[in-house]
Amino acid sequence: MKLALSVQNIKCGGCAKTITTKLSELENISEVMVDVNSGTVSFESNNVTATQRLRDTLKVLGYPTLDAKNGLGDKAKSFLSCAAGRMIKG
Repeated sequence: MKLALSVQNIKCGGCAKTITTKLSELENISEVMVDVNSGTVSFESNNVTATQRLRDTLKVLGYPTLDAKNGLGDKAKSFLSCAAGRMIKG
């Protein structure tokens, strides 16, 4: 099933690359795509547990969903995740 989440703190391609790379590593998650302009992460999953794990991973990376708290710590983590994404080749 194709799902989409609106996510906070997505600013650029570096953010998108980190999100795509990290979420694609999750079991039962595929076809991860990030739309920087709308702040949307779309993916394929038929597993509720995997979808929750994806939400948790986004939060750890500093990209909480719109319904979650977006504190200073999340913003700082997203800055670091963004910088790491800019260094990923490919």
